[in-house]
Order: sequence, then C-alpha cells, then structure tokens
Amino acid sequence: MPSLSCHNLLDLAAADEVPLPSPTPLRLPRVMSVASPASPTSPSPPAPPRRVIVSHRLPLRAAPDPAAPFGFVFTVDSGTVAYQLRSGLPASAPVLHIGTLPAAAAEAASDELSNYLLANFSCLPVYLPSDLHHRFYHGFCKHYLWPLLHYLLPLTPSSLGGLPFQRTLYHSFLSANRAFADRLTEVLSPDEDLVWIHDYHLLALPTFLRKRFPRAKVGFFLHSPFPSSEIFRTIPVRDDLVRALLNADLVGFHTFDYARHFLSACSRLLGLDYQSKRGYIGIEYYGRTVTVKILPVGIDMGQLRSVVSAPETGDAVRRVAEAYKGRRLMIGVDDVDLFKGIGLKFLAMEQLLVDHPELRGRAVLVQITNPARSEGRDVQGVQDEARAISARVNARFGTPGYTPIVLLEGPVTPQEKAAYYAAAECCVMSAVRDGLNRIPYIYTVLRQESDALGDDAPKRSVIVLSEFVGCSPSLSGAIRVNPWSVESVAEAMNAALRMPEAEQRLRHEKHYKYVSTHDVAYWARSFDQDLQRACKDHFSRRHWGIGFGMSFKVVALGPNFRRLSVEHILPSYRRTENRLILLDYDGTVMPENSIDKAPSSEVISVLNRLCEDPKNRVFIVSGRGKDELSKWFAPCEKLGIAAEHGYFTRWSRGVPWETSSLAADFDWKKTAEPVMRLYTEATDGSSIEHKESALVWHHQEADPDFGSCQAKELLDHLENVLANEPVVVKRGQHIVEVNPQVRHQQGRGGGEPPVVHGQDGEGAGLGAVHRRRPVGRGHVREHRVPVQRQREAPGHQRGVRLHRGQEAEHGQVLPGRHGGRDQDAGGPGQRAVAAAQAGGAAPGLVRGLAVRDETTEGGFYCTGRSDE
Repeated sequence: MPSLSCHNLLDLAAADEVPLPSPTPLRLPRVMSVASPASPTSPSPPAPPRRVIVSHRLPLRAAPDPAAPFGFVFTVDSGTVAYQLRSGLPASAPVLHIGTLPAAAAEAASDELSNYLLANFSCLPVYLPSDLHHRFYHGFCKHYLWPLLHYLLPLTPSSLGGLPFQRTLYHSFLSANRAFADRLTEVLSPDEDLVWIHDYHLLALPTFLRKRFPRAKVGFFLHSPFPSSEIFRTIPVRDDLVRALLNADLVGFHTFDYARHFLSACSRLLGLDYQSKRGYIGIEYYGRTVTVKILPVGIDMGQLRSVVSAPETGDAVRRVAEAYKGRRLMIGVDDVDLFKGIGLKFLAMEQLLVDHPELRGRAVLVQITNPARSEGRDVQGVQDEARAISARVNARFGTPGYTPIVLLEGPVTPQEKAAYYAAAECCVMSAVRDGLNRIPYIYTVLRQESDALGDDAPKRSVIVLSEFVGCSPSLSGAIRVNPWSVESVAEAMNAALRMPEAEQRLRHEKHYKYVSTHDVAYWARSFDQDLQRACKDHFSRRHWGIGFGMSFKVVALGPNFRRLSVEHILPSYRRTENRLILLDYDGTVMPENSIDKAPSSEVISVLNRLCEDPKNRVFIVSGRGKDELSKWFAPCEKLGIAAEHGYFTRWSRGVPWETSSLAADFDWKKTAEPVMRLYTEATDGSSIEHKESALVWHHQEADPDFGSCQAKELLDHLENVLANEPVVVKRGQHIVEVNPQVRHQQGRGGGEPPVVHGQDGEGAGLGAVHRRRPVGRGHVREHRVPVQRQREAPGHQRGVRLHRGQEAEHGQVLPGRHGGRDQDAGGPGQRAVAAAQAGGAAPGLVRGLAVRDETTEGGFYCTGRSDE
C-alpha cells in the first residue's frame, strides 16, 4: 500500500539508531528454583511476558481509617474494566497496574505507600500534584476532550459542559501523560513486557513511551467514541493526538463506526491509507504496521453470578417484585452527565402516558443515577432537569400509591441494583452519545441468572436502546430508537410492554447468547493475542526515532537496510571512476507539496556542479512531459532527462530526444479522454494530464474518499472501453494512468523484456496494478525478479543492467557495462539501466526500465512484465 514513510532517508543520518538485537533474544525467567532430586534438570520454560495495564485510576478503593497503614484501608475495585480484564490474560502471566490513586487517598502519596501497594495489590501509583491533576482531569479531559469526543463542540458556555481549547490545559494534559511515562520507565522491560493503555486520558502516552523505548509493545484501547473527522479536526492539536495513537502497535475501538472515523482522520490529516488483510485492518506508518481492532468490552460473568447468587440479592429481588406487584416495571441506570439523555427518557415516559391512557397507574419507570464522575455546573444542570421533569410527570399522572417515575439518586448497593434489573421486564437506554454502555449487557445476564422469583418459565426481556450507543450494533434484538425523537422512544416503550412473551423470549435468548460468550475475558484475551501478533516483527527490524515533541515517530526498516551516512557515501563516491546518478523529480528533487514545481536556482546550481564532473552521468527521471522538463532544465547543458517514465530520453541538452520502442498508434486517446473528462466534471478537484505517450487522471486535490471511489470506477470503465486497444490501464497513488503497451522484438525464450513504468510523484507508485490484457499470443502480467545486490570493485558503476530479451533468474547478478552509452543494448531506445545503491533501490527509469523502491530480505526487486 502507498506509504508516506521516510521520503528522505538521509534525514535518518542525524537520528539515534537503536541497535538491532538478535532475532531470538535470550530471556531469563523471573523466578528460579533449586532443582530437587525429583524435579527435571532441564531448565523450565520461560515465564510469559508481564502485562502492564495503564489507566487513569488504579483499580482500588480507599476507605479512610486512622488505624490503618497510611490512614486508609485499600481494597480491590472489582467493578473496573482494568481489573476485570485480568480474567482473560494467561493465568501464569504477571500483571502490573499503573495509575493514579483513588481520589480519597490522593494526598497520601509516599514511596512507602508505593511499595505497599506494589507488594499487596500489584499496583504502582502515579503521583500528580493536586493542581496538575485538576487541570489535567477536570480541565482538559472532562471539560474539553470528553465533550468533544461525544460530539459537543465548545461553542456553548462552559455551564453547558464545553470549554474552549486552552493551551495551558493541554500542557497540563501532556505533563500528566509524561508523569505516567516516567513511572513506566522505572519498571518497564521493553523487550518483554506488553503495555496496555486505556482511554482518552492517556492519549499522548504512546508517544512519550515510544520515544523512550522504540521497540516497546504498546496497545491502546479507546473506551469513548471517536467522533467523525469533521468534529475531530476542530481540535487545534489534532495531528499530535492522531500521531500519538499511531505510536501504538494496536489501537482498539468498540465499534466499526469509531474505527472508521479514526481511519478517516488518519487519511485526511496525515494522508495515510489503510489495508484490510485476512480480517485485520492495518495502517502503514513509517515502516510500521499499526493494527486497528474492533471489539466491544464485555461484562464479568463471574462477578455478576456471584452478586445474583448472594442471599441478599434474592431478598432484594422479592422486595422489589412485591413493591411493584401489578405494575409494568421498566428500569434505567445512567451516570449523571450531559449525554445520558435522562431528561429525554423522562419526556418519553410522559408522552407514553399521554398517548396510552390505559398504562396510567400501571407503567413505572425506575431511574437509578450513578454518582457523577466529574464536577461542574453541567452536572448540576442535569440533576436539576431530571428532578424537575420527574416531579412534573408525577404531579400530572401520579395517584396515591402510584408514582410513574421513581428517581433513585442516593447510594444504591449492588444487590439492590441487581434486584431492579432482575424484576424489570424492560430496560430503557436513551443516551444521545455513549462509548459503549454495558448496562444492557448486565440487565440481560441478571434477568437470565436470577431465580429469586421462583419462576421456572423461560426467561424473557426487552431492551429499548439508543442507536447512538456503542453496544447497539451487538444487540441486534433490541428496539433501536433515535433518543432525540421523544415520540419514537415513547412508541418503542409501548411496543416493548405489549410485545408477546414468545418474542420477548427469542430476543432475550439472542442477547444472552452473545453477552455470555463475548464477556470481558473474551475481549481481553482477544486484544492480548492481537497485541502479541502486532509486535511479532519488532526484533526483525531496525528502528530510528525522528521528530521532536509530539511529532516524534519511529521509522522501522528491514534488517538489511543500510543507513545512508556521509562517512560511507563520500569515500565510495570519491573512489568511483564512473558514476550514474538517477534523480526522481517530484518528491525528491522538489517537495511533493510545492505548488510551483519548477526547480529553484539552487537546484539548478547543484545539478550543474554534479554534471561538471566528467566521472558523473546525471539523469532526471520523471513522469512529466519532455517540453516542460526541457524548459525547466535548459540551464543544465550536460544533464540527461528521462521524460514520461522513459518514453523520451535525452542524454544532454544538445542531443536530440530519443523515443522508446512503444506503440506509435495513439488513436486510443480519442476513446479514453472523453471518459476521463466525464469523471473530471463529476469529481471536484480532479484533473487530466496530457502526455505524448499517456493520459493521466489526477485526484490528489479531490476529497480522499470520493476521489478514491471515483478512481476505482474510472479504472473499471477504462478497462472495459479499451479492452481491444494496445494499452495498459493502471492505478497509482492519486492517479489513474493509461500507457501504451511495449512492442519489442522477441528476445531469448520468446518473452517480452522486463519493462515497467517508473515510480514518480505522478507515476505508478507502489500501489500500481497491471491488469491482464490480451497481447498477441498471451497476456501481459506483472512479475517480480529478485536480484542480489551487486558487489563491484572501486571504479565500477553500481548498477544492474537488463538487456533486451534477458531475464534475471533467482540469485543471478546480471552483468552490466558502465559508461554513458550501452553498445550491447542494440541501439537507441533499447538501453535500460537500473541503478541500485547498496542500501536499497533508487527509484527511476531510463529507456523503459525502472527499479521500484522495495527493499526486502532477499534483495531489491525489479518489477516488469513478460508474455505469459
């Protein structure tokens, strides 16, 4: 796939190289035991790698107790995802949690407390000063980043939940993430440990971690929504955050929508493409493949079963059932925040009682509100709104002994909450935006597992679910609603209460089967396995860190890559008596993003100085037309030019242009041009480039998604209308190109010579595909011929020369003559020179042959075509 990785490898000369370890590094077990006579003398297998779970808060509770060590009694918070996921990790794998202390114990920071928590809970706290934590969490995270991830732009007053971007708060966010990186640095074994980072609070952590440990095995899971690129691009530091995620090896999301938005942001902000291969989505980023995973978090089945089987839960279920005997009970459980839609749910309940008077006195909605996770006037506003609407509805429809909306705001024990789940026949979830929300999962399991009511009939349940909640795609039996439409939610609630019991059972069975098999252990195990798979090539590559600050990234290259350095280049350059220098134009001589493509006076001066050396033969290789290149490089008398990917070649300014032996009939342009013009008119930002030997349709300035879609359609269209023409239609990076086919005389073996159009800014690129097309006796096909690197004595020109009709066999180095002219090639238009440096292949084309810039373990490849 096309990659924007490391356009200029000379930039790596100033970067710090990380030494490449052996492919199979030795690993000492963490625990060694003395062998007994009954034990085997062979060494025990190595322990599995440690899992380091990084989250904003440690999975701990802290209860003040003056008599306890450090003034607090610490216990495990088994309700957190960071702790529940341990059930899916290998039982023998050590697990270390890193995060901040619970809010109640934030002031008890000390080294002694760190050692205590590490020894007793395998938790290592990160200590943040209270003012820094307040700016980091309550400032940037909860009042800027979290609302924006939930599609709330900071255009409204802060009383409604959104804060405008403040650079000082962002710096606090970075400082907090750096503190997490500092703590990780103290304990991390980067070649062994697997690091799993959780949620948006630590979005910047992968960059800090990658900068310190280029080979660290890093996974990141975002538990909140990832908004559409139009929303995300409003963040002033959007590039920093996207690059931070790309510094992880595996990035996880709950739904495909969230992953799709992330991929779109990568494409629109950084120009990166993704590829799906064997079920995995990968983004090529500076030689690394960042894997994108889509799987929602499940629930802890064991924990729920322990709660529902407790005697206290059974008693609570019977009390709730008795209290609401004869009623149609519906349940809602939500956090107190802007996006849970509690007020909309109450309005829908009011509408239900208005539209269906027969449900008055029977239908009851019990709403349990969890404690708010942040502070601010927006939380108070949500609470005031919920109280006001519920009071109005109860005053309007309530009667002695009947309250339509029961709002439970006080502390509710897990047993009491489980009792309401088990007794309610319908769960209503009307959040306007939520990352996942596991409440419907919990409701389904507790309805199934609870036997307190003594009912032996098959279990049944109905879920009214907002379509903007992350769990919606996985609960296909739910009644999905638009929470903004109060009437629609009211009708869905009515449909749920009137649904036949048989249908309720079918929907319930479908949900329970999914929830019970896709629990939190399944999610953790799947993520852990994919993280190991994503990191399996870490030790087979060389890594260089480049960039500063949040622009830092790691360039990963193959083990055979040889870094270009002045110390190696200059001696070789000075020893060589005959040099061929091929310079790609767009993207090499001139920047890709330059509007004025004409060479600067500095470029002309450098080229002239190179050409003045009689030992040099310098060529500019480009897909551009010869007239344009002739005009631009008129001051360079001795410069050679290969225009239109070698269709036209000129050895110096005073030498006539020579034409490659391609088909001279260009009548196919009369068919292809109207088709391209049609797509140009329909695709804003696209254009047609007319060449003497080819037609090129560009869509680099078009919308990335629409342009790519139109390019695919154009490719198919042109292949159909030009099926009987002697042309090749191919698609490259932001282009669709039509070129004439090669018509050479038959060489040895009767095959066509290996010829391919070169790689240039507007050329075929790595993504080019040569389609099969009838040619004479057979078909044209693309093939690759591996060629070993040539080791020549000083004074010889580095290069590989393919003559007409000559094919390279595996492991063969084709002989080549050096010098400006190739007398063995059979005359003008038949010479082909592919220059290759020791560290990789130089892109370009002379006389119809190009070497693609593809470095592999077996050498670089020549890409060409032959008669099948």
